[in-house]
Amino acid sequence: MNAVTDRSAWRPEDMETDRSWSFSLTDDMVTDLERALDGVRDMPFGAITREDFPLPSMADVLGGLIAEIQDGRGLAMLSGMPTDHDYPDLERIYWGLGTHLGTGVTQNVETGLIHYITDGELAPKDGARMLGKPRPSKLHVDLSDVVGLFCVKQAPDSPKSLVASSMTVYNEIRANHPEYLETLELGYYWNRKGPEGDEKPHSEFRVPAWSEANGVVSCRFHAGWIRGGHKQADEPLTERDDEIFAYIDEVSVANAYAFDLKEGDIAFWNNYTTFHGRDGFAEQDEESRKRVLLRLWLDFDDIRPFADEGRVRYGAVRHGQMGWTAAEILDGKNSSPHARDAEGVPLVE
Repeated sequence: MNAVTDRSAWRPEDMETDRSWSFSLTDDMVTDLERALDGVRDMPFGAITREDFPLPSMADVLGGLIAEIQDGRGLAMLSGMPTDHDYPDLERIYWGLGTHLGTGVTQNVETGLIHYITDGELAPKDGARMLGKPRPSKLHVDLSDVVGLFCVKQAPDSPKSLVASSMTVYNEIRANHPEYLETLELGYYWNRKGPEGDEKPHSEFRVPAWSEANGVVSCRFHAGWIRGGHKQADEPLTERDDEIFAYIDEVSVANAYAFDLKEGDIAFWNNYTTFHGRDGFAEQDEESRKRVLLRLWLDFDDIRPFADEGRVRYGAVRHGQMGWTAAEILDGKNSSPHARDAEGVPLVE
């Protein structure tokens, strides 16, 4: 694999000197969002389509967000979202906006299309219950193409959000430890949450941690999911694996950019080119003071070429009640396990 030289391979100072990844809503755009909301208030948010939620004044901003996420820094932030609505309407606004960017997919065993990141009453009752806790969140990837976090209520001490370029990490590995690349290209088994039918509690196949197709490098690495997968597969990680994981963590932390995620901000991360996380924050006992973020998992059309789309793109997400679109849920397709080939790899439509 070749070194990555495009804008996805950046250092923290690049994010500060070039803030083309940051976008803001104008008054006209907020008016469009509110008008679109008025038109879908009688609909469950998952039934809302792009046609149901017109945003005529936002065409340029939406195009800029997609370009920055897909082909730019891999992080894009949109500021100025309205937050003075009840949560059902905030879900409609967030989902409606998301339909202009990609396709939302389920992200927990509750078949949730929007996941509340909080340690309060809105937290999911099952699946990924550790999310939203005050402890720091280590740099990681989520399982869709893109993850969006909509800050509705920030913690009083305003923890920093973090992003690091997994392409820069790859370049450092390539330059300083090329002997790691064969292992990383072979990949690892991943844990599964809530497998169904004949699905195993881990992927039956290895998911490449870094891979290349048509000169485009993609990352699929999450130490926690991988450690769980190898434990479930009864195939312990080696000392070399531990050494590799420690180096990835070291380089990621050294190249992380910290930024504020304020109320009304949405940050979007490309899960193939960035890692994301956040600092810890003080626990709050009062529900009204608890931090609340709404998480959306999006798949993008033609986001990038993949060495093996079934393994790299879908291998970690399509199991149990995870990785289904709203349309598939409405059609009842999630009542059966995801379609797989003879080796257990998710089929690509």
